[in-house]
Amino acid sequence: MADAELVKAIAFGLTYFYLKCKQSEIKKRRARRQRRWWMKKIHHNRTRQFIEEKFNELLYEPSGEFDNFCRMSYSDFEFLLQKISPMISKHDTDFREAIPAKFRLAITLRFLASGDSYKSLHFLFKVSVSMISIIIREVCRALNEILKDLVKMPTTAEGWLNIEEGFRTKFPHCIGALDGKHVVIESPTHSGTEYYNYKKTFSIVLLALVDSKYKFVFADIGSQGRISDGGVFNNCLLWKRIIRNEIDFPPPCPLPGSNINIPYVFLADGALALSQHSSFDVYDSSGNMVTPGSWRRDNDEYNALQNLPQIPRRSPMHGSI
Repeated sequence: MADAELVKAIAFGLTYFYLKCKQSEIKKRRARRQRRWWMKKIHHNRTRQFIEEKFNELLYEPSGEFDNFCRMSYSDFEFLLQKISPMISKHDTDFREAIPAKFRLAITLRFLASGDSYKSLHFLFKVSVSMISIIIREVCRALNEILKDLVKMPTTAEGWLNIEEGFRTKFPHCIGALDGKHVVIESPTHSGTEYYNYKKTFSIVLLALVDSKYKFVFADIGSQGRISDGGVFNNCLLWKRIIRNEIDFPPPCPLPGSNINIPYVFLADGALALSQHSSFDVYDSSGNMVTPGSWRRDNDEYNALQNLPQIPRRSPMHGSI
């Protein structure tokens, strides 16, 4: 009997000791690390006056520095700001003033335009790295929400004919130029060669259909870099709708000076197979390519996605607009 009671006592003691240790570990995890400082000294002069002065310096520079800084005109900037301001604005508190919506949009546009690291933007805008990471995500979500309806395909034959008017002088019956772009990224964790492309970089693919003014009509974003432009196109929503005859293309009609009915087509390069509604690159009398690929002419100058460490795996159908 004495031995049994001794075993029970030891077991109880060990259990109690184990529970106390676990409670201590939980308290340590929950304990909030004390801040070494409330705000870094370089952030102290980040006032509304400082923000306005920074914008005015860029805006009134005669060489057009604002357009280069944000990769858009100030009128376009104001248009976006008016749309997303209610979605990204924050309230001031007793401790500090909120970062204005104008500054939040400028931080995001600069990141997308240059691909600068958060640390670099931190020194430029005097906003902490952690706050910049939050701002960019919030603003990108807001931009996607307000602009998603601006990229849409025509729903009628008349809409496609309006696009054809822009190409008519150089290539009659063209209703859009189709091309793909490899956007370089850092290799996602445990992805192997899934995003490794023929250019020996890691990338995701942007496949876009544009009109003669480089305006996007359709875009498919997120396919793995190992997939060719033809493979991306064959799995995108646009091709699925074409083969199901769900798109109201204009009926075939003769070209000028001919009596043979010819279908309306997309212009593309050799990466996409020739079919009823696609053609290859065409050059005009001056030897210049008509449109395919020219919408991405400035893309290689900057790339924000190179600094994104994690790009989730996506199927070729993911991200279609």
